[in-house]
Amino acid sequence: MPTLTKAAIVEAIYEKTDRHRTDIQEYVNSLLELMTGALKKDQHLLFSGFGKFEVYAKEPRRGRNPQTNTAITLPARKVVVFRLSRKFRATLNSEE
Repeated sequence: MPTLTKAAIVEAIYEKTDRHRTDIQEYVNSLLELMTGALKKDQHLLFSGFGKFEVYAKEPRRGRNPQTNTAITLPARKVVVFRLSRKFRATLNSEE
């Protein structure tokens, strides 16, 4: 399964617009910086018709080192979850 990279996104936008690649690359980098900053502040990112990025705090939990079989405590951490919008989910699951 192929992966859509940041460079491929820049190239696709470049082909659809009359802007320079460097300008588009700056726009994409600025967007990613804004998104990263918002998530670091525990804000949600909502893209109507696409989905929502949410930050969740996970509590510390007990784990096990599989090599030594000793119990360890895994620290608290934050994770980002993406939830599809209903509209996008319907588009993905349509049989066209």
